[in-house]
Amino acid sequence: MAEQYWIGDFFIDLTRNQITQKMQSRTIPPKALAVLTYLAENQGKVVSHDALLAKVWQDTVVSPNTLQRSIAQLRKALGDDSKVQVYIKTHAKQGYSLECDVRWHDSVDSTNHESANLNNSQENVVDEPPVSEVNSSEAHSDINTVSNTAARPKPSSSGFKPISLIFGLMILAIIGYQYLAPEQPAQLSFGELRALTSTDSKELASIYSPDGQYVVFHRYSQEFCVNNIWAKNTKTQQESQLTNNFDSYGSHSFSKDGKNLVFIKTGGCSEPNTQKKCYKLMSLDFNRALGAPQSPSVLLECKNSAIRNPKWLNNNNIALLQKFSDRWKLISYSVNKNKSQVLYALDNGNIIDYDYSVTDDLIALTSFHNDGHYYIEVLKADGQLVSSHRIKYPKEIANFRLIYPNFSPLKEQLIFSTGRQLFTLSHDGQVANISLPLDEPMGSPTFHPDGNRMIVIKGQYDSDIVSMPLSQIKKAQIAQPPTEKAQSKQNKNLSVLERSIVAEDNAILQPNGELIAYKSERSGEEQLWITDGKGSQQLTHFPMDTYLSGMDWAADGKSLLVNANHTLTQVTLDSNQKSFPLEYPVVQLFQWDSKNNSALLLLRVKGILKFAELNLTNSETRIINDKRVNWARKSENGQLVYTDHMARFWQPGPAEDQLIEALDGQGRAKQPFVIKNNVIYGINDDLQLWSYALNEELFEIITELPNNVDHLTDINQTQLLMTVEVSSRKEVVELSLSE
Repeated sequence: MAEQYWIGDFFIDLTRNQITQKMQSRTIPPKALAVLTYLAENQGKVVSHDALLAKVWQDTVVSPNTLQRSIAQLRKALGDDSKVQVYIKTHAKQGYSLECDVRWHDSVDSTNHESANLNNSQENVVDEPPVSEVNSSEAHSDINTVSNTAARPKPSSSGFKPISLIFGLMILAIIGYQYLAPEQPAQLSFGELRALTSTDSKELASIYSPDGQYVVFHRYSQEFCVNNIWAKNTKTQQESQLTNNFDSYGSHSFSKDGKNLVFIKTGGCSEPNTQKKCYKLMSLDFNRALGAPQSPSVLLECKNSAIRNPKWLNNNNIALLQKFSDRWKLISYSVNKNKSQVLYALDNGNIIDYDYSVTDDLIALTSFHNDGHYYIEVLKADGQLVSSHRIKYPKEIANFRLIYPNFSPLKEQLIFSTGRQLFTLSHDGQVANISLPLDEPMGSPTFHPDGNRMIVIKGQYDSDIVSMPLSQIKKAQIAQPPTEKAQSKQNKNLSVLERSIVAEDNAILQPNGELIAYKSERSGEEQLWITDGKGSQQLTHFPMDTYLSGMDWAADGKSLLVNANHTLTQVTLDSNQKSFPLEYPVVQLFQWDSKNNSALLLLRVKGILKFAELNLTNSETRIINDKRVNWARKSENGQLVYTDHMARFWQPGPAEDQLIEALDGQGRAKQPFVIKNNVIYGINDDLQLWSYALNEELFEIITELPNNVDHLTDINQTQLLMTVEVSSRKEVVELSLSE
């Protein structure tokens, strides 16, 4: 099959997963391009749904709307419309057909090759193009040239000697280049896929045991954000629960001999109160736990700093990341000596993440440096730096995207995921795309010890946007008997405003209008949408693996400011866009004051998070404080309120920031709050909707909410908008390398 072809004036390049028109290229998911290619191979014919699924997803279990989503992605890339259907036509209850002519690139190359051979064997014969393909003057000029050439005498054979010499030198140069040119890195290609876990629970953090016989993973509780650690025998399919109680366990690592597991456990902190969570480094006897669930033992406890991502080194020490004053350092903890030492740290940057190779006894980490760029650094197990190179981001990846590396079986190649795409990252910073038989987001790629297969976490978060009338809330407060209060948590009459099988979130009301803006993944990628309650419209067409972190309406309701891929973009209701290039990546957009053209946001400055206010007119940034701010808003009269990493509410004071003591215990970690008419609205851990009047300093519990409510997104005089969780199903799948 040809790797390149034309559909009308669109050039399809399967080697790059791109569709190009008029020098404008768009990256398309490989599966969607496979659908297009199969339709192109059957141009003009109706291809059934079953035939497309069997051809493109033959080794993959997919959701029912997977094919429809691929067709929608293709139509968007081709500028097609589901109603007009110029390129891809839908045949009801039958399938799809490609209605446009197809020109295969290999047939063009073949024709040119045959013409070249013909010219070499038959002197003075020219394959003249049809007159319709050139203008008359060009055709006349070509004919005259041919005639004049034919009338000339043949040159003597001696005239060919310099040409022969040059030709010979060219051949030698080509041969020399083939021997001396650097070897191109091998490419990974995956084929067969099989599910290792497939339950209604959320399963994360999967790794192989050193002998490859077991896969160890987390399985979460359906109702609470806690988990147990499980193991599955990949040969017998038997599953074993390793920990005897639910808890908040983090990623885990095996000792080299496979006898022990090490992982992080997080829990509440009573004292000291410098952080909301305390961290414990835990270990578990793996063989004993296979026989019966065990209680893990504590190796190390941290009450004043955060730790994450432990890796058991070959020297029996445990490497892990520890946060010191907002900077992460790579440390090595000796279990035998019960002491730790710093392996690697950056004074003017920050570590993003790392991985360890038992085979090579090397550490690879990604980091953010003082020059504003991201780097890949390779260390020996004792912390000695082997190499450091700037990561060269391809256009498929947003410039500020954080990379979480994992070692691969390829020499000096790591692997990482951006959501729907997988990439390799070489030790010298080169990034290359990997073809995948997946249509859903995946993460945490980890290779089997034999290097022939890999496990990833696959699945999607499903949430809806709901509305609750304020009149109903007031009625529930006044008229509801106390005995019915518990039942009300499950029986609130929530109206679903936007529903799909993927995530809908961050709904905000248009000022002085009827529209609601929200973000959704229904088109295949996270995009900005609006709805009037009757129909929905997609406003943006950001590239694959885009993620939106905050958005807000202009005061006149005619546009929105959105943080897409760490960059601020203003989007009008007719989808026109204006970007604001900034020196630093925007981690979170909190609020847009369109009248003063300023924004409250969280920036990553030299790897450190900073709470700031940005003037969008002149790009001047004012750092408000260095606290780890989770959310922030200004009231209508300009009062600033923000929450810190411990979900405490603060306001600026004359000398120092003041804690709002009335809201102690009312915040939720990393959850937004809303300010309307100088009143703060939020949801606490008991799922109670509350309000706090800033001017009167009056706190009030309004009502209780259903258990599936995730967070509050907006409120006005008649209704409040919330996001509710429908499902959060994740599973462990295994991909085998193609032969």
